[in-house]
Amino acid sequence: MAQQPQRIIKSSFLSSPRSYSSISNRPITLLLFLLLALFLTLGVLLPWPGSPLLLFPNRVSSYSTSLSPEAKSKWRDYTLAEAAKFVAKNGTVIVCAVSSPFLPFLNNWLITVSRQKHQDQVLVIAEDYTTLYKVNEKWPGHAVLIPPALDSKTAHSFGSQGFFNFTARRPQHLLHILELGYNVMYNDVDMVWLQDPFQYLEGSHDAYFTDDMPKIKPLNHSHDLPPPDQNGETYICSCMIYLRPTNGAKVLMKKWIEELESQVWSESIRFKANDQPAFNLALNKTAHQGDLYLLSQVAFPTGGLYFNNETWVKETKGKHVIIHNNYIIGYDKKMKRFHKYGLWLVDDHALESPLGKLQ
Repeated sequence: MAQQPQRIIKSSFLSSPRSYSSISNRPITLLLFLLLALFLTLGVLLPWPGSPLLLFPNRVSSYSTSLSPEAKSKWRDYTLAEAAKFVAKNGTVIVCAVSSPFLPFLNNWLITVSRQKHQDQVLVIAEDYTTLYKVNEKWPGHAVLIPPALDSKTAHSFGSQGFFNFTARRPQHLLHILELGYNVMYNDVDMVWLQDPFQYLEGSHDAYFTDDMPKIKPLNHSHDLPPPDQNGETYICSCMIYLRPTNGAKVLMKKWIEELESQVWSESIRFKANDQPAFNLALNKTAHQGDLYLLSQVAFPTGGLYFNNETWVKETKGKHVIIHNNYIIGYDKKMKRFHKYGLWLVDDHALESPLGKLQ
């Protein structure tokens, strides 16, 4: 991104025969032009505070990779079936979907997964080739891309059409893994694990999920799907799901895909244009066909509760398992909140992640 303006500068001031000939006999003028070119170049490479290049850090990936063309070709041809077989442990795969701007969040999440000794089961579904190559360069076999690759510049912007396209692929990936015969846990990477979540997957239900409402429930609340509100809606989060390869789970995924295919993104519904409303519709329409389980709120709180109710957090200390950094929009705001609550671990603990320090 920073090199293109630099080439323009060189073309304008140094490469044009007409410009050069007009100053060739005027050394002082030439020196001034060269100094100006130098300052402009430094301005591109080292932006000043407040420069547009510093207003949106991490928006466009700058992660380089040293993979050979042969290695890149290998990972381009890597299939979901091959990847799932490689990472599965005890018949289970842990899945996340990532575009390159969110590689730091992936690394942060992986640190917490590694602390619970489940990192070997993780499969990163890369939504762009930068992510595919970078993850497999650092951690071979743990990333796969299901074509087509998405535009990483827009896929992470909540409410955008790119974000909708990004999240709409989720049930297709999960269904494919179920059809391969694996249990699958899906996580968004704006989460952190404080304990091992698998010990909370009681029984042998088809699908496990979490409530996205911040209203406090009793500790012994029902694990049934909550009834719809007065608007006929439930607010189940689609960002933490565990599924077994049963008919009930597959029916749910197929209905979720069907509901998403019936949606058309538009600017007027941009803040509802993600996969979660369709997931809730699918849950309610297939509830009689599957065995559903609502996970404990105290163990899997929504960000709207965990980050906004200090009293509740203190009263339930030690009982939290996975914290979701939602109920806030924006890459920088999510990172700032993680920093505030001591949950941004990458700066000091990157070596605990299988990816190590990303550059």
